Amino acid sequence: MEPQTQVKKSNLVLILDYGSQYTHLITRRIRSLSVFSLCINGTSSLDSITELNPRVIILSGGPHSVHADGAPCFPSGFIEYVESQGIHVLGICYGLQLLVQNLGGVVKVGEKHEYGRMEIEVQKNNGLFGNKQIGDKQVVWMSHGDEAVKLPEGFEVVARSNQGAVAAIENREKKFYGLQYHPEVTHSVEGMETLQHFLFDLCGITAGWNMEDVLEEEIKVIKAMVGPEDHVICALSGGVDSTVAATVVHKAIGDRLHCVFVDNGLLRYKERERVMATFESDLHLPVTCVDATEEFLSKLKGVTEPEMKRKIIGKEFINIFDIFAHDLEKKVGKKPAYLVQGTLYPDVIESCPPPGSGRTHSHTIKSHHNVGGLPKDMKLKLIEPLKLLFKDEVRAMGKIMNIPVAFLRRHPFPGPGLAVRIPGDVTAGNSLDILRQVDEIFIQSIKDAGIYDEIWQAFAVFLPVKTVGVQGDQRTHSHAVALRAVTSQDGMTADWYYFDFKFLDDVSRKICNSVRGVNRVLLDITSKPPSTIEWE
Repeated sequence: MEPQTQVKKSNLVLILDYGSQYTHLITRRIRSLSVFSLCINGTSSLDSITELNPRVIILSGGPHSVHADGAPCFPSGFIEYVESQGIHVLGICYGLQLLVQNLGGVVKVGEKHEYGRMEIEVQKNNGLFGNKQIGDKQVVWMSHGDEAVKLPEGFEVVARSNQGAVAAIENREKKFYGLQYHPEVTHSVEGMETLQHFLFDLCGITAGWNMEDVLEEEIKVIKAMVGPEDHVICALSGGVDSTVAATVVHKAIGDRLHCVFVDNGLLRYKERERVMATFESDLHLPVTCVDATEEFLSKLKGVTEPEMKRKIIGKEFINIFDIFAHDLEKKVGKKPAYLVQGTLYPDVIESCPPPGSGRTHSHTIKSHHNVGGLPKDMKLKLIEPLKLLFKDEVRAMGKIMNIPVAFLRRHPFPGPGLAVRIPGDVTAGNSLDILRQVDEIFIQSIKDAGIYDEIWQAFAVFLPVKTVGVQGDQRTHSHAVALRAVTSQDGMTADWYYFDFKFLDDVSRKICNSVRGVNRVLLDITSKPPSTIEWE
């Protein structure tokens, strides 16, 4: 049972995903209105949809043409289902075109494609735009090549673009609505206002979803799931996700939760001491600390290929975890039954293949995303208390449980640690020590400048190249390092952070004057995409 689907189920807004890069934003925007929303593949079976018992269904945008062979579509019987249940349906961009085509209208390739900011004009009073009057205009974000040229019976045009294309439609009697633009993006200035009107005024949704209810329900579900004699294990990374997940489970079952924190030799400056102090003093979690520096670094020696490094680290984590589980079994007299993971909703979304791709599994983006590939004889069942939450929601839940705010605001740190911030052999020379010092100066400078919370993630990268410099009136041949800082809402896309030049100058001087072996500091100004946030 997925606990969050039980919270305010009668108000569930279900998103059918057809591959738009903005689909996850729809889910986030709706949740920001205190309304629960889930996103599933747009080609899911009708049973998958009916089991969730949604009040509203939104058909997302997508890169496909409704005329293309294999273009993704909702399942057979969908129209009859929503009509019989009185479910409101909103099609966005490609979703609008799906509605039009499947209800008897006509969609054709547009004479003029519309991409980017466009102005639309309201054509109907008291429609999808609420109190807007005929002739009122607003700027929206368009992204379509096809357009609806003939509407199904019973539909009306609510707005048109300044090029005359249909921009919004509705059939209030049948509860079908459509927007040819993306209201969920900030470029559509009044998009949130339109979504609010649609959900609250047209659909009758009530705002009532909150983290307190989610936490209470999650604890109930875990208590019901885990038997009174069962023991649960959790690998803590020191990050927000695993810590919040462990704290939820600890509230549910107490000290039958057994956590392990592994020092793999790839941690940041004084990370082990700082994290363990939080676990023990602030959260009172039962945590065993394992120093496995030698085990990890000996196996990484000479390895330069990024994916191989990740696999070695993941495999060694599993070995350590296996030993911990067997030691626990001897201690408590029975095998642990469950494993806690801090999986988040973006992890779930990214694991789904794109609709219309013809694949049932997604490409491997990175290994060691979470603890995976556990030995088969462990046969652990998963507890993933955060799998339907976004990062900001996880932080909100942590705050409710009195996890220190400073800890909750920590930037994400990758599972493989500093190994993905040192291209090449992580054991070469004193690269790890240099990187720790540089990273500490960079992060502390960001905190001192009061901009830490403006940044999603910031870190330093050790570059396996040496450059010529002049330090102390002497020629040097030392390493270059790079600084990386990005802004993001959920890590799925990111922009590089615009530092003040004076700040960059100060940080560069501190690093070159304080860290022996560094004579050049570079700034990474690449967004995601095209690059990933981490370097490897």
